[in-house]
Amino acid sequence: MKVALAVPTLNAAAYLDRFLAGVDAQTLDVSRFVVFDSSSTDGTAERLRAHGADVTVIRRDEFDHGGTRQSMVEYCGDVDVIIFMTQDAVCADRESFTRLLARFDDREVGAVCGRQLAREGASAVERHARLFNYPPVSSAHSRQDVARLGIRAAFLSNSFAAYRASALRAVGGFPTGNIMNEDMYVAARLLMADYLVAYAADAQVYHSHPYGIGEEFRRYFDIGVFFARNSWLFETFGTPSGEGRRFVAAELRWLARVRPTAIPAATLRNAAKLIGVNLGRRERLLPLPLKRRLSAQPEYWRSSGVLSALT
Repeated sequence: MKVALAVPTLNAAAYLDRFLAGVDAQTLDVSRFVVFDSSSTDGTAERLRAHGADVTVIRRDEFDHGGTRQSMVEYCGDVDVIIFMTQDAVCADRESFTRLLARFDDREVGAVCGRQLAREGASAVERHARLFNYPPVSSAHSRQDVARLGIRAAFLSNSFAAYRASALRAVGGFPTGNIMNEDMYVAARLLMADYLVAYAADAQVYHSHPYGIGEEFRRYFDIGVFFARNSWLFETFGTPSGEGRRFVAAELRWLARVRPTAIPAATLRNAAKLIGVNLGRRERLLPLPLKRRLSAQPEYWRSSGVLSALT
């Protein structure tokens, strides 16, 4: 099996020591290590080239969550599987890649996502989010699971995920022009094409973020924009509102046990998420300058493709 590792980067110097140590320790050797770097100014591209990566530098305003990853898929050429990671994910042990790819022994699996563990020093809120979204039990979802799980069936994260190249091609690859969630988009397409989307709980990386309340608001605004511009997901899978209520209830129970003093801030954080996602879903009613201010990715709103779509 020919395997490529694909990583988009931007000013990743602070992460590279741990990231590369984790990759180098893997018992599974990748055939290609492909990096698309968004014109970093901290020596990221040079460091990765010196380490043996095949680095392509793109303009920062050219980066597109789906489009750039699709360019990476095409650049990888004739491989069987492509592992995507983000620059701040760190392999938890030497078998992370091997255990992730083991799920492809089932020929019906089109993509597989590994388990993300909270980073060292993570807050109670971060730890719960990782426990809720990345449980310790592996699973595989099919089209038939949509009625039971709704949009949760299409959960996938490109911070640590692998795709069968033939399956990715069969569903048209990654989309261009989405503000984020290109991984969920592809997972949904795979399910509708009767592939399985798997979760490998034993393939692990450390990856979490200490988001503030404002950052959560902006991130969820962008999630709302994604769903507004991909209404077929709600039509096919249903809305994620029930999942949100389940998360909030589980978080409150968790914090009541391990950090009760964090409950007020967590409540404000969840309110910010709700307001953000609802505003994002109504983004067509908002003026472009305001959307730039509300978004975690203001550069998205400056791209020629987005601007032309609004005219």
